[in-house]
Amino acid sequence: MNKIILNKGKDKAAWQLHPWVFSGAIHKVIGKVQNGNIVSVFNIDDEFIAYGMYNNTSRVAVRLLEWNPAYEIDEKWWRKRVQKAVKNRSHLLTKENDTVRLIFAEADFLPGLIADKYADFISVQVHAAGIEHVKPIIVDELVQLLAPKGIYERSDLKSREHEGLPDVNGLLWGETPPEFVDIVENGIHYKVNIIDGQKSGFYCDQRENRWLTAQYVKGKKVLDCFCYSGGFTLNAFREGAAEVTSVDSSALAIETLKSNIPHNSFDAGKHVAVQSDVNKYLRQLGEQGEKFDVIVLDPPKYAPSRSTLEKASRAYKDLNRRGLLLLESGGLLATFSCSGAMDIDTFKQVIAWAALDAGKEIQFIRQFSQPEDHPVRASFSEGEYLKGLLVRVV
Repeated sequence: MNKIILNKGKDKAAWQLHPWVFSGAIHKVIGKVQNGNIVSVFNIDDEFIAYGMYNNTSRVAVRLLEWNPAYEIDEKWWRKRVQKAVKNRSHLLTKENDTVRLIFAEADFLPGLIADKYADFISVQVHAAGIEHVKPIIVDELVQLLAPKGIYERSDLKSREHEGLPDVNGLLWGETPPEFVDIVENGIHYKVNIIDGQKSGFYCDQRENRWLTAQYVKGKKVLDCFCYSGGFTLNAFREGAAEVTSVDSSALAIETLKSNIPHNSFDAGKHVAVQSDVNKYLRQLGEQGEKFDVIVLDPPKYAPSRSTLEKASRAYKDLNRRGLLLLESGGLLATFSCSGAMDIDTFKQVIAWAALDAGKEIQFIRQFSQPEDHPVRASFSEGEYLKGLLVRVV
């Protein structure tokens, strides 16, 4: 039997259902264990704790799956986990929303696996060696449950390096997605590039926040920074924004956004698309004396780990300072962080510092979070990564 014995005093988190066992917590490995194999995890007193997936290449040496010793980690187990994850999202799939995160890794007790539904296609990301071993089972179950036109893999995550896995991109089942898949979110149509787009093709984690922010834009002048394919921009136009300027450094993102404007019959004459580094463009706007009524700042992950939090905090502060300088009294800033290492209290403090440096008095009038298809497991607070604030300049 493949067996992992933990060091004395290093079993507390595992008993508390946290899914990660770090390599430094392991006392002994018993058996000829290969990376990706299922192992039984015990404490130093030889008491069973859980089953998990082993990988000696990763700092997270074991990703725990099941704490009941009576449940064997077999094909049936994997299928049931996929079924439960999909069932929990079924009510989110409507005529107004055909895009949803089906599986959210540790939150769904399927560590190392992401699956997103984009209309009739599914995009899959794998970042754990153990999931590679059961990928055919997972794909087959998704086919049985959802009958998609195709399932495409976008496993080009940096995390795969830490698992000793190469990048993998390609068709897993059915038809290859076309260059652009037409999806609907909040009743708005988007052209999504599953094969070459960022992440798995789209950011459905901002679905609710796009709608909420748009409730404040009627008749307003809006600046959407790090706009990607236009989530906040398109929601703003639907809710009556007078004009929107959208900024992103990606040429593909800007071109996709430009096509999404007429795709929804919005007035392209009220839209300005800018391909530029956002910080550079904000600085230019400040020098030109430009002002906006509503600004959205939705940057990429600045703090991938706790060790980078101090540096990231400075970057967030500078970015938000530049944004606040473009707002007059009554102006609104919708600002976000997708860094798991940045908690909401720290983020509030960073924005407060940014306001102080910008010479602005502010109020926090709303907090944003990730939607229910990106749940936070009680025993895995690391899954709570997306947070945001709606800030009013007083």
